[in-house]
Amino acid sequence: MSRDKSLAPKVEAFADHQIITPHNTLRRAIRRVEDRERDDPVGRAEQALAGLSGEFKSWMRSECDRLAAAHLAVLVQGFTPQTRDELFRAAHDIKGDAVTFGFPAAGAAAESLCRIIEHAPNLDAVPAELIGHHIDAIQAIVREHNTIEKAGVAQELSDRLRGIADEYLMLVNKDRPERLEAIASPGIVPAE
Repeated sequence: MSRDKSLAPKVEAFADHQIITPHNTLRRAIRRVEDRERDDPVGRAEQALAGLSGEFKSWMRSECDRLAAAHLAVLVQGFTPQTRDELFRAAHDIKGDAVTFGFPAAGAAAESLCRIIEHAPNLDAVPAELIGHHIDAIQAIVREHNTIEKAGVAQELSDRLRGIADEYLMLVNKDRPERLEAIASPGIVPAE
């Protein structure tokens, strides 16, 4: 079984090194397409997303219901590892989905709630109203989306919640300097 010498790599030798350039075998694997055959995967994806956009509000409502159920479990059972994780996951999912689904202010409020859950040294000591206000805000933003988004109220509400949450987190973490930098950092929820 002999190797095809035309497929052998090209080797350039220098005094202190070599450059080995392998033969490009990909040319045989591709074919040219005519302009009329060209596919636009981004266009297809945007078209599919536009087709699904009618479902976004109901999906966000479902995520809000999940968040409310997780919050209710915390109120009934207190913060256990399971209730903490479910509340965090529900808020985190909203944070991730909100901008794609057209609810950026809900994503910002959900991120603020995630930060509280992540950085509070003792979740049982977090004022219940602080968590409750975040959940109420997320639900209101989703429910009243067209009305409050246009008025700018949703973003203002999210910004105020973030400010209050950060103030609280800075206070309760004053003895944990390793956490202060993360708390002071800007949010990571993408803008609209």
